[in-house]
Amino acid sequence: MIATSQALASAAGLKVLQDGGNAIDAAVTAAGVIAVVEPSMNGIGGDLFAIVYDAKTTRLYGLDSSGRSAHRATPEEFARRRLTDMPSSGPLPVNVPGAVEGWHQLLSRFGTIDFSKALRPAIGYARDGFPVQQLMAAEWLENVPKLAADPAAKRTFLPNGEPPAEGELFANPSLARSLEQIAATGRDAFYTGALAKAIVSDLQSRDGLLELRDFAEHTAEWVEPIRTTYRGYEIVEMPPSTQGFVALEMLNLMEGFDVRAMGHNSADYLHLVSEAKKLAFADRAAYLADRNAMPKDALPMLISKEYAARRRGEISMTQSGSYRPGHVHAISAEREFAGQDRGDTIYMTVADGQGNVVSLIQSLFASFGAGIVAGDTGITLHNRGSGFVLTPGHPNQIGPHKHPLHTLVPAMIVKDGRPWASFGVMGGDNQAQAHAQIAANLIDFGMGIQQAGEAARMRHQGDTLALESGIGAGVRRELEARGHVIADGRGAMGGFQGILIDAKSGVLMGGSDLRKDGLAIGW
Repeated sequence: MIATSQALASAAGLKVLQDGGNAIDAAVTAAGVIAVVEPSMNGIGGDLFAIVYDAKTTRLYGLDSSGRSAHRATPEEFARRRLTDMPSSGPLPVNVPGAVEGWHQLLSRFGTIDFSKALRPAIGYARDGFPVQQLMAAEWLENVPKLAADPAAKRTFLPNGEPPAEGELFANPSLARSLEQIAATGRDAFYTGALAKAIVSDLQSRDGLLELRDFAEHTAEWVEPIRTTYRGYEIVEMPPSTQGFVALEMLNLMEGFDVRAMGHNSADYLHLVSEAKKLAFADRAAYLADRNAMPKDALPMLISKEYAARRRGEISMTQSGSYRPGHVHAISAEREFAGQDRGDTIYMTVADGQGNVVSLIQSLFASFGAGIVAGDTGITLHNRGSGFVLTPGHPNQIGPHKHPLHTLVPAMIVKDGRPWASFGVMGGDNQAQAHAQIAANLIDFGMGIQQAGEAARMRHQGDTLALESGIGAGVRRELEARGHVIADGRGAMGGFQGILIDAKSGVLMGGSDLRKDGLAIGW
């Protein structure tokens, strides 16, 4: 079973499974395709995170292939440029892209095929073209001014000065040539070879900070996923520098309430999720950063049941509240980060007949990343460095060779020691709060995998509570009476993909969000 946000990627991954490849092979093949056919959301100029369940060792492995900032990215350098906030476009927020290294690590450790085979479908679509799907066409049109501002981006993505319409064929032959280099010589083509040199040369021509040594030193890290339990199920997320702990903290807070009795999308339930989100995001704002820059005692505290029990009492079920971060002695609670809600991302999950499961997410952060295409490579560069802050002393302050606050979070739910659900929800700050709602849909409300992802969701944003149209007027009035400011949630809920696994029968059930152009398909 494979579920992705683009049908062509799902089909490519399914073919790998049918040809005898495993879930990891299929995931990397599909990730290559989707990096071509959904270019606003992701690409080889972005980052990747994955959780892998390996059936042979019966263990879960976390892969962090997010890129670091340049060695030259010092606070003093940004002060010299008279910047007071991190820019969101241009060369400065470009960190080393991690996706290619992530694909390499996945195939090297768990795959059965190499880059030359895995990237073959992606190369074909980049060279020969693909039909642009509905939502991708709308995203492309919305970003015309951003693409037109960069000559290389305009040349690549606005043929004849216009974005492709729905159903129109679009090709990126420059990207096909870049992918062919990676297929022929592996990840070194991107990090020490001709592609690294082309990207660095382009960025330096724009007064950027990345150098060849930044690319040469990039490595993905295999990390231990973080976990909590929720009503007997184990919820598995990625550790910092990404926001997995936020979903765990929310679920720990929610576990102390009778969620099922509240009723799905009732005023009580939506109020509780919103309050749990605000409390957890206060902690995210204060502490989330490169894991080596966070206080060592912060993460264990934030995902503990004891901490949730202590903070749960601050939640009033009759009034919308505001919350301060929990105190960790090494950090002043005054130092907060409001967060930057850019969330243009893809998520996919794959499970095979041997029991291997992959939960994978990759992204450029903003739509078309930093708005830069590197020279003649066809590669769009991400702007993940805009997740840093310039606040002196904050753990997420810009610094050399450092990971920024990240939003990408693949997830799994484990039951009786084996994966029961593998899922993710794209969409920047939306991701962790959506994870909590999906987990509740599956566990508290007993939904199937398609229903769990399709059901109307909420998203707390700034001072507003965004609701989808499936949430009725009566519930909205009740929430307003508690002090919530209600907003229209259309287009704000990201997109879900998921697989539910029946341990007894081995049956795989896939779900693909109607909010995206995707497909869940198995054989």
